[in-house]
Amino acid sequence: MEKSLLIKFLGENPAFRIVDFLIENKGIDVTKKEIIEGAGISRASLFNCWNQLEEQEIVLVTRKFGKTKLYRLNTENLVVKKLLELESVLIGKALDRALINKKSSQMINVSS
Repeated sequence: MEKSLLIKFLGENPAFRIVDFLIENKGIDVTKKEIIEGAGISRASLFNCWNQLEEQEIVLVTRKFGKTKLYRLNTENLVVKKLLELESVLIGKALDRALINKKSSQMINVSS
């Protein structure tokens, strides 16, 4: 699994991996099991940081059926908005670098 730009920038912290997974699946309801699998973390890692994510309202319960709860990233949360903004900036910088590298390689090919 290739690391996202956000994980490359923020590091491998399980909370960041959870948020990164939820950003990648923004608008989709997911179970804790899906988060564990998608974020590539252990069940213990999820439960170590889950309370903080709920207390900070970074994740919201969207639906319940039986004992199963579905969660979604809270895109109205200021912290989440800033993380989405950071991700956008990182993507923009990566695209700029890729464009510069492409232009540089084209210039080298033309002058050869």
